[in-house]
Amino acid sequence: MKQLLAILLLAFVIMLPAHAQLLAPNAPNAPASEPLDRIVAVVNDDVILQSDLNDAVQAIEQQYAGKAGQLPPIDVLRRQVLNRLILMRLQIQKAKDQGITVSDADVDRAVQGVAQQNKLTPEQLRAAVEQQGSSFTAFRQQLADQITVQRLHQSVIQNSVSVTDGEIDNLLNSPNYKAGEVHLAHIQISIPSGADAAAIRASQAKAEQALAAIKGGMDFSAAAIRYSDAADALDGGDLGWRRMDEIPPAFADAISSMKAGQVSAALRGPTGFHILKLIGQRQGERKMVTEYHARQILIKPSELLTAAQAQQKAQDLYNRIVNKHEDFAALAKEFSKDDTTANLGGDMGWFQPDAWGQTIASKLAELKDGQVSQPFQSEAGWHILQRLGMRQSDQTVQIERNQARQAIGNRKSEQAYDDFLRDLRSNAYIHILAPELREAGQSSAGSATPKAG
Repeated sequence: MKQLLAILLLAFVIMLPAHAQLLAPNAPNAPASEPLDRIVAVVNDDVILQSDLNDAVQAIEQQYAGKAGQLPPIDVLRRQVLNRLILMRLQIQKAKDQGITVSDADVDRAVQGVAQQNKLTPEQLRAAVEQQGSSFTAFRQQLADQITVQRLHQSVIQNSVSVTDGEIDNLLNSPNYKAGEVHLAHIQISIPSGADAAAIRASQAKAEQALAAIKGGMDFSAAAIRYSDAADALDGGDLGWRRMDEIPPAFADAISSMKAGQVSAALRGPTGFHILKLIGQRQGERKMVTEYHARQILIKPSELLTAAQAQQKAQDLYNRIVNKHEDFAALAKEFSKDDTTANLGGDMGWFQPDAWGQTIASKLAELKDGQVSQPFQSEAGWHILQRLGMRQSDQTVQIERNQARQAIGNRKSEQAYDDFLRDLRSNAYIHILAPELREAGQSSAGSATPKAG
């Protein structure tokens, strides 16, 4: 349970801890036996405390219990974690400025989701968190921060990312288009926004240093933890399985000539230098999907028709169809309240199982061709369903187009949000007070001017 909670809390403990208390250097009431807290960084109008950093570092160390050799030296790890804490604070601040809020109900749903993923009840999750010595109130706050950042991400990309049919056609018809999927890991050495030639050379040198370490025998995930600036660095840089059409063309060209286990050179991208490892590769297959042809009659409760009356009316119509052999289509035209199908005699056309919702999908799977269902209830009302046919349809082309649309959108979204984060950090006032937490050559304060007042 202890190991499970260490992993469970990792994604949240690196965010804004709600329980940290700022102790003045000479606080008269501070217990003599406890070390005094200190500010290690100022982020605009907020601060990061030593206790914040310690909690986050401890969570990483718990996650890698038994695999401590994969972690970088403690000073490097602390700088990595501090950078992530700074970025999280900046996003929370920006979301607040934009009026993004998270309700208690939103957090309740998130708690339920985390509990279900770990096969716990919310009460068991709370007990497990508190058993680790953590505050469940702080845990909820960290969940709220995660939801806040997700909503900030959505607000940033929703108005800046669009995909046209022309872009999809160009991708699918491009000689560089490559089907299939690859499992990748990466190391990203970022170039600061507005960097001069010296800063670019410094980033390139760090990328080459990381590459040399890998060639010298360092595990790739350990190198990612030590050198990468990406948000997934502390997860070993694992990108999971991705379609080839999701990957920038320049990187896809490099990957196409690699074999599983190989590592690329340091590749220059829009935001910095990237080192890629190809973990695995698999080819795309024909996409055959099940489709149903059906028709329905929908009876909705209304001000003039109670729920019980709607059920009885549906039952009466079912008896007329099955026992009196009246025409289904004629009855649908006369009585069905589904605006999209009533005038078509209830005909729903050919569709994939989930197109009309899970309730109808489950009922269709129980029926045989030609069979009429007993009346059943959904959120829309009472249905009578007749399955007219079932077929396997080759949806490869349509699915490829949908995947291409998603790939282009994902690529644009990643770039848009990465640019947003770089600008956010470049325009922020960041003052790292602890000298040991600064990168080599880094001054104590960020590039932005401190806010007035």
